[in-house]
Amino acid sequence: MVTMFEVGLIGTGNMGGALARAIARSGEKLLLCNRSLEKAAALAEELGSITGSNAEAAKSCRFLLLGVKPQGMAALLTELRPVLQARKDRFVLVSMAAGLPISAIKVLAGVNCPVVRIMPNLPVALGEGVVLLSADGETAEEELAVLERLMAGAGLILRLPEEKLDAGSAVSGCGPAYVYTFLEALAEGGVRCGLTYDQSLELAAQTLIGAGKMAMVSGEHPARLRAQVCSPGGTTIAGVQALEEHAFRAGAMAAVTAAYERTLELRKG
Repeated sequence: MVTMFEVGLIGTGNMGGALARAIARSGEKLLLCNRSLEKAAALAEELGSITGSNAEAAKSCRFLLLGVKPQGMAALLTELRPVLQARKDRFVLVSMAAGLPISAIKVLAGVNCPVVRIMPNLPVALGEGVVLLSADGETAEEELAVLERLMAGAGLILRLPEEKLDAGSAVSGCGPAYVYTFLEALAEGGVRCGLTYDQSLELAAQTLIGAGKMAMVSGEHPARLRAQVCSPGGTTIAGVQALEEHAFRAGAMAAVTAAYERTLELRKG
């Protein structure tokens, strides 16, 4: 018999597992569920949590995190609907499904409970990520405050209106993939110039960390920070010119736009 839990997580894949690690930093013990019991058990052992069935999580958790892909949400909530409808206590559904609005979650769940959408990114596993958050009008401020406290170990928690959530996710949710692509290219450029791959990757990764932190801490516009690195007629401006000639800026903007447009397609089904 599973006792009442503050947080249950259904789906311990890459993103679900990353968020579970972030929540565990708050000292919270989670109830973890996954199609692969071995994967859930391994994560539970790592975090000092326990495993259970989807039905047990739906019955016993105040915050039920749904870490499944959009195309799997209908089947999951159809399975959970009788359990959710039988509950007499208050609970909050928390969806991580891209492109699936709160209104759709409510219809699929068949219950009039508070629903929150969150969009975490992979670096939340290390406490250096982003969680975008949007709630419906049924969610109390106290519940949002508790959820934000539970996820504080993820990194930056940012509330957005639901109509802005998909655009935000095209930047922060998909962004790590763009950054890893740039990181790989930067490291391979160093190899082309004579460094070992390990040396170049270490330099590139730390440079990205430092540059990002300086942008956050200083509050300066990126163009002003770039100008501080570029000396007249120097090496850096030559490199920046090469990026511009290869449409680096346009490519990055196109990546965000393409991700956002794909999210809109998913929303239509």
